[in-house]
This record gives sequence, C-alpha cells and structure tokens, in this order.
Amino acid sequence: MKKMGLVVLIEIAIFAAIALVLDLLPSIHLGASGSISIAMVPIFIIAFRWGFKASATAGFLWGLLQIVTGDLQALAFWQVILEYFLAFACIGFAGLFMPTIQSKLKNGEKGAASLVMAAAILTGSAIRYFWHFLAGVTIWAQYAPEGQSALAYSLFYNGVPFIGASVLCSIVAVILLSAAPRLVLDCPTGRTGHYSGNSEVK
Repeated sequence: MKKMGLVVLIEIAIFAAIALVLDLLPSIHLGASGSISIAMVPIFIIAFRWGFKASATAGFLWGLLQIVTGDLQALAFWQVILEYFLAFACIGFAGLFMPTIQSKLKNGEKGAASLVMAAAILTGSAIRYFWHFLAGVTIWAQYAPEGQSALAYSLFYNGVPFIGASVLCSIVAVILLSAAPRLVLDCPTGRTGHYSGNSEVK
C-alpha cells in the first residue's frame, strides 16, 4: 500500500490550516448564494506541488477542520459527509494536472502553465460543487423560494459561488505561481514532481 512521507503530511496539514484561516477571513458575500473566497488556493498549491493524493487528503482535512471548529451548516449526517468530506476531498482532482503544470513551468512556458492551472482549478472546483449541488437538490431544497424547483434553486445557489471561486482562485494562483514557480517546483525531494527518500509515496 502506498503511503505519504512525513514532509508531505506536514505540508498537507499546514496548507489545510491556511485554507481554513482564509475561509474565515472576510470574503465576497453574495447574499443567499453564500460567498466567494480564495480559500481553495492552498489546496491547489498542494495539488500542483504533490499531485492528486496529497491534495485530496488536504481537502479532506480542511473539511474536517471546518467541522471541528464548528464552521459548518448541517441538516443531516450524510449531508455533512457529502459537503465536508467528499466535496472538499474532490478539490484534489486538480492534482491530476500536476505533471503538465510542472513541466510547463520548468520549461519556462508560463502562459501555457497558466492555462493548465486554470483548467485544473476549474476541474477541482466543478467536482467539489457537484456535491454541494446534489446536497442542495436533496437536502437544502426545503429553503427554496416558493414556486422555484429544487434543481433551479441548487443550480443558482451553488453555481454562482462555483464560477466566482473558480475565477478568483485561478487569478490568484496564476499570479502567485507565475511569480514564484518554485512554490510547486522546489520540493524537499530535490526532484520536481516526484517523491523520494522519506517523502516518497510508496
């Protein structure tokens, strides 16, 4: 069975904590549709630095931290599972783009790397918000305005923050990593995009 080394686990814990702090800071409020923030950016950095497994773990931990700190809205047990464990872990799908992003950055192709980063962020965000959408249709629909279908209510409620967060996180991540590509290229292993030694995924 594969396992992550200590260095990777420490980074996962640190970046998940940063995501939690960013989520608690003032953000762009959208009224009934929630808010837009850059809280997912730390998870995307882990994704572009270590890949899918590490970023999925970081997302899962972020969701767990929200529950532990009481920063959650819960109506049912399985809704918590969907929206705080599964949804947040699925942000990690952005990590599937890691090899391409690191290759582009290493070769100095910042424009191409930026496009791939945006695609990765859109993918991770879309899969995350799919689960929020599903919870909206099945659980939160009771709060839909009279005459509005559960499908339309959840699509609007989750669609607006999905688009907003995807765009905002893409802008921040692209600016940050274009200016400091070493954030994802300089791993403690000494080899771009791979685990070795105590940090290896075995």
